[in-house]
Order: sequence, then structure tokens, then C-alpha cells
Amino acid sequence: MEIKPSAKLRLFGEPMNPTITIRNARLHNLKNVSLEIPKNKFVVITGLSGSGKSTLAFDILHKEGQRQYMESLGLVTWGLSKPPVDSIVGLSPSISVDQHLTNHSPRSTVGTVTEVFTYLRILYARLGHRPCPACGKDVPPPTYESADENFQDESDESPDGTYPCPHCGAEIPEMGMANFSFNKPAGACPTCMGLGVVRQPIVSRLIDESKSIPENAVDGWIEFHINHYSQILKNTGKYFGFEFDPSKVIKDYTPIQRDLLLYGTESPQFRRHFPNVKPPATNAQGRFEGVVTNLQRRYDEHATNAAYLEKLNPLFTTLPCMDCEGTRLRPESRAVTVAGESIIKVSQLSLNDLDTWLKSLPPRFTSEEMLLARPILDDLHERVGRLLEVGVGYLSLERSSPTLSAGEAQRLRLAALLGSGLTGVLYVLDEPTIGLHPRDTQRLINILRRLRDLGNTVLVVEHDLELIRSADYLVDIGPGAGKHGGQIVAAGTPDEVSKTKGSLTGAFIAETMSVPIPERRRKSDWQSDLQKALTIHGARQFNLKNLTVRIPLGLLVAVTGVSGSGKSSLIFDILDRAAHARFNGASDQPGQHDSIDGFQHLDKVITIDQAHIGRIPRSNAATYSDSFTPIREAFAATPEAKKNKVTARHFSFNVPGGRCERCEGAGTLTVKMHFLPEVEVRCPACRGRRFKRETLAVKYRGCDISQVLNMTVEEALALFADVPAAASRLKVMSDVGLGYLQLGQPATTLSGGEAQRVKLAKELGRRVKGRTLYLLDEPTTGLHLADTARLLLLLQRLVNAGNSVIVVEHNLDLVKAADWVIDLGPEGGVAGGQFLAEGTPEDVAQVKESYTGQCLKAML
Repeated sequence: MEIKPSAKLRLFGEPMNPTITIRNARLHNLKNVSLEIPKNKFVVITGLSGSGKSTLAFDILHKEGQRQYMESLGLVTWGLSKPPVDSIVGLSPSISVDQHLTNHSPRSTVGTVTEVFTYLRILYARLGHRPCPACGKDVPPPTYESADENFQDESDESPDGTYPCPHCGAEIPEMGMANFSFNKPAGACPTCMGLGVVRQPIVSRLIDESKSIPENAVDGWIEFHINHYSQILKNTGKYFGFEFDPSKVIKDYTPIQRDLLLYGTESPQFRRHFPNVKPPATNAQGRFEGVVTNLQRRYDEHATNAAYLEKLNPLFTTLPCMDCEGTRLRPESRAVTVAGESIIKVSQLSLNDLDTWLKSLPPRFTSEEMLLARPILDDLHERVGRLLEVGVGYLSLERSSPTLSAGEAQRLRLAALLGSGLTGVLYVLDEPTIGLHPRDTQRLINILRRLRDLGNTVLVVEHDLELIRSADYLVDIGPGAGKHGGQIVAAGTPDEVSKTKGSLTGAFIAETMSVPIPERRRKSDWQSDLQKALTIHGARQFNLKNLTVRIPLGLLVAVTGVSGSGKSSLIFDILDRAAHARFNGASDQPGQHDSIDGFQHLDKVITIDQAHIGRIPRSNAATYSDSFTPIREAFAATPEAKKNKVTARHFSFNVPGGRCERCEGAGTLTVKMHFLPEVEVRCPACRGRRFKRETLAVKYRGCDISQVLNMTVEEALALFADVPAAASRLKVMSDVGLGYLQLGQPATTLSGGEAQRVKLAKELGRRVKGRTLYLLDEPTTGLHLADTARLLLLLQRLVNAGNSVIVVEHNLDLVKAADWVIDLGPEGGVAGGQFLAEGTPEDVAQVKESYTGQCLKAML
């Protein structure tokens, strides 16, 4: 029977469920939320920090989408239990792109994460030329029997065959993919094991150049060591025929004497002076290990002893490996070239330049070589093209993954999704505009629309106003945060939400509310008196072009520029490390620069970045911000506690005493499930309350310590209003927009923005004395526009107290409120690192070459 076209349309027409329908979701602070979200649309969920956006998007929609899909395949769904919701209908399999993407392994790079480096390794293994070890002439790659052999079957093991040099006949070992991998023994530099860096002692911390050995010039040498080693060093001098006088000041040593003291008789540094003399065999003859060599040996021998290494760490710094110069690969792998370029040189190119190089290759290959190269180049073109599309063309393949920002890592993941070609999927993204300059927001919006147009539902948790206005459908959750949130305030098109009374987001869309511009900007006398500024001379780290930058003190300063323009290199790699070395004795070497003037006007430096505040679930906002100590003391001061001799220590879940010993104060037990993932269950002894019965019997104003840990900051603030030490710290946490946060919420579950605000609250909770330099990395991450206005009040408070605040930021609402703006650019990567503009936001807005200036011009 023939089916007519009209019947086909009815049969295979609109999907049964054109919406995702949620009925009575009540997880965390959600209050029986019911909602219909249109499918195959670009949907944005917004609202104040802590209003329940992530709970709805990730904990309910994403996890339930995963669970339903896995269950339909008959797979076990441990760790994905059904959320507390009456029903969810119309869900698709879900993929999440959250803020915790960066691989923290030092072996991971942009090249390995995106697999572009993998395809380059195949290209070099198949088509690389190299010099013959015997005659030095160029040796082309060996020919393969089958040119159309599938390159994706290339083995990642090192081949063990050989082939003859066409010039001299010498046998040359074959090279495969493994020889170009720094993660495999066949390719990794043997000195640094493929890491590109080594831990080396800081000579200036071991030796005081202004003293002699008897005057304690060598760190850690007591009188016995001084006498013992002085005699050995004299013996060494006699053995080699030079005088060694221990009473001589170290800075007056000859190169031979210096190399002997630092590196010892068997080191290459000392042996170069006496290449034909056999080193002494005994101490009596003059065998000496060397101060630096001795410390390095002890460090290497105790590589698995974390406590021992922690003691030695202040004496060490991380430096590029001298053998491979930080390139990670063996010399023989570095010598291989394709079209005259080594894999190292190609890995150092920006992705924009790599794309150009790849396009230049076909004319440089023979027709036989192109048979091998074409499928590899096709794959490389496709992958690199997607990376350029998501706006990370300034990154290089050698860039280490741990140095990527959350936004950059997220955009690398987006590039992979663009290539998947999947349809009918629910994509859930967490603030994809993080770290993105406003200039590039439209490009991101186009990418999200492309994912939608493939036939997917794109759900984005976001605060950026431009992205919010671009949504097909907008859900505003609120009206407040924590227990005051968890309700749908408005849902519809952005235009419909802008007309909804009670919607904070709607008011910002309609421009009836905005983040205020200060009535007057602070002025600094730094222009007439240059001593009132920090001046960084000759900044050359990464892509910085030998910049000299003056940063006025006593102001709120915003450092801006497109992604990859050099902001973080200038402020965090150079200024931050140099300041911490000066004020805190930190051992991390600052990035390349000549000098920094102006530190004499500061007493200390505090860096508030987005790194997590704890790697263990026991750490939480209350313990980190020091507000839990006065709370425990308040419990210990109650009559009941005194009567039963319960001290403040008993109210800590981190030490024995008052905590439940079955779960050691965690409230949960981890059950090993053999070949299945571990499962956490509530402790049966304390029933998740963490403490012993005697401890829980002590009440403060009717609440026990376990109930307090379950309270939000706002609730605890009301309870401990009469305890000044606790109230002041809790008040600051509320002021930075964390009033919704549960006191006992594990630090490992906080977002990057929340972790940063907890750190900010901790610093604000201390007595501010002025003359402190605060360095902040995108503090508006995760903040609604209304929260940004609140954060600005706190930053202005810090500056009013006589401090200097430097913020690396893309959020124009914060930039327009700064006293001074320093703009770098014009582009990212190699095309960046230049000084574009400085001055008030109004001054920068007049600079045509500045993307930040042009974006500010529209706002001011």
C-alpha cells in the first residue's frame, strides 16, 4: 500500500513532545517548580547567584537526561538517582559543558586535549625528514608499501625496525607516533621526563654571597659541617692544584671555586675546568658533592614523601629544562622536519598561524607524499577550523592545560561539540561567556545558534546581558537567593520577561535598572609624583612586547583586553609573583621583565583568584572564612557546655573529641562497590549529623551545632547577631552575595566565582590597615548584574580604606566603574601583548584602536 505524502507528514511530523515539561521540582531551594521549556531552541536560565539556576539546569535536567538515557540502554545508573520531581517529560540525552573542564595534569596541553597534536604526530611520523646520524645529510621518510593505508591505524608504539640512509647506507631506526609524544618514553626528554620543566634549587637561598663559609654563608651548615666541609674543600684545591680559602667572602670566589662549592667535583659544571683529570675518589683526597647537587639529590630521593618535599619547597623553583629547553621532546625527535619546520616550532605557532602553515603544505609535497598527507591534513583543517570558530585562535598547541582559564577550556569543549554533528541532544552550558571580551560575545551566540539549528536544545546558565537578549526563550529564577529563591519569576521571550514586574533581569533588559557609574572618580597624584605608582619595566612574558606599564596606587584599576591579549601574563605571571616573592618569600619565579618600582608604598599583597578553596569535602565556607571558630566558642560558652565540660574543640568535626568517630565527622560513609563507582551513604551512627549525642545536646538559642551547619549564612547571621566575631564575618559573606550559601556546604562543590567571593569575604573580614595590594581575577564570574553592583560597593570600600585594587576583568559594568583602565591588545596571542590605552573609562572610550574603548563608548 502506498502512503501519500500528506500521511507521511502526519506520521513523521512534529515531535510528540515539543517541550521539556517539569512538574514540581523541589531539589535544594527549588520550591515545587513546574515549567515548560521549548525544545530545539536557544534557552537561557538566569537569576541571582544562588537562586537555583544550576540546580534546575545541571542537577535536574542534565543528570536526569543522562539517567533516563543510560537506563534505556539497560546500564547501571549509580550516582544518578532520580531527582525529587513528580515528572519530567520530553527530555533528550544531555551533554554538559560546565566550568570545571580544565585537565590539571601538567602533561596535558591544548594540542593533546583537542587531538590536533595527535594528527601532527602522524604527519611527522609518516612524512618527516631528518638528518642521518652518520653523514648528517637529509634523509626522507621510508616509503610505505600501501600509500592508501588507513592513517588512523597508526600505532602509538615505537617501531623497532631500521632502514638504510640513501647517502651513506648507515642503518637508521624507524620513528613512529610514539617518538613525537612527550608522554611516552620513546619521545620524552629523559631529563625532565617530558614535563618541559624541572625543580631546581634557588642558589640565592642556599648561599649568602656577602659572607664567608665560617660566617654561615651556607644555609643549614652548623659548626660541625663548616669545619668538616672546609677541610674537604681545601683538600680538593690541593688535588686539582688551586688554593681554596674558606675564609674568603663567596662573592669574591673564582668561577672554579664557585662551581666546586655549588656543584661538586663530579658535576659537569666543575669538570669542564679539568676535563682530563680524574675526580678524587675519597673525602680525604677532596671528593665533594656540592651544596646544590646535595640538595637536588635529597629532593629526588624523597620524591614520594610529601611532608619532606614541603619542607624543601621554599628552596626550590620551577625552571625550563636545560636539555630540551622546555620543549619536552628528545633531540632526535626535535630534529625531524616537515616542510622545513620541526614539530616543536609548529606547536609554538598560534592556531591562526598553524592554520596558515597547514594550508601552505600541499604544494610542497610530491604527489606520492600527498596520497599519505591528504587524509591527515583534511582532519587537521577541520579540527583547527573549529577551534578558530570558537575564538581561541590565539592559543598555541604547546599551551599547558592547567594554565587555561575556565572560559578557554569551555570553548575548547565547544569546538569538539561543533564537530560531533549530533542532533536531538540537550546541551547544558554553564556561563560560556566567562573570560570572553564583549567583542567576541556575538561570535559565541552564533555558535550556540548553530548547535540549535542542527536540531538540538541549547540550555545556557548565563548572566551576560547581550547573550540573554539573544535567547529564543528566557527563564528568570528568583526573586532572591537561597531560601528566598527557587521560584520561576518570569518565563518567555526576552521582550516578554522585560515587561514582567518583579523580575530583576527584566528590569536590566528594559534598562530601568543598571549598574551605576560612580558620581566622581578618584584622582591620583601619580602623574605628578611617579612614586605613587607601581611601574613594571620591560614586561616580556609570553606575548608581552617589552612593555613598561604604570599602575597608579590607591585606586580601583581595571586591566582589560580581548582573550589572550596578555592581561594575566602582566598581572599574575609578573606582578603577582614578584610581589609575593618580595612580601611573602614565595619561590615561584616571576615572568620575564626587567624590574618593578613602587613596592615601597605597599605593606602586603593579597591575590584572590578562582582556584578552589579546598580539595577535601571537610573544608567549607564557614571554616575557610574563620566564622566557624567564634561559632564554636559561642556554643562552648553556654551554661550547658560548661556544666558538661564541653569545650570549643568538641564542636569541631575535624578533630576527635565531640565528633562522631564512625564517620570521623563527615556525616557520610563511602561504600566500595567493587567494579562499580563508590557510593556515599548517610552515617548510621550519627544519621548524618556529624557529632556525638553529648555534643548535639548543647544548644545555642535552641539550635544544635549540626543544625547551624545546615543553615544559610543569612540564617546564621540572625542567630549569632550577639556574637560580634561571628556576626562581622558572616555579614561580610552576606555582603559579597553569599547569604544563600549553606555554612557546611563542602568547598569542593563551590563554583569558581563562589570560591573567589569566599576568599574576598575572608580578606574583608580581617582588620583592614591600608597599603595592601589586592589582585583579583574576574571577580564578576557567576554574578548577576544586581550582584555585580553589590560587589563594586565592597571593592570601593577596600580602596576607600587606603588600599589598591587591581582587577583583570571583561565585564564592562565593572570596567566603567573603575577609576583607571589599562587596555592591552589589539588581538590575542602573537597579535596582542601591546599597550593600547590608559586613563579613566572616558579616556579609553576615545581610543579608536581599543575594542574595550569602543564597547565602553556605547555604555558611557
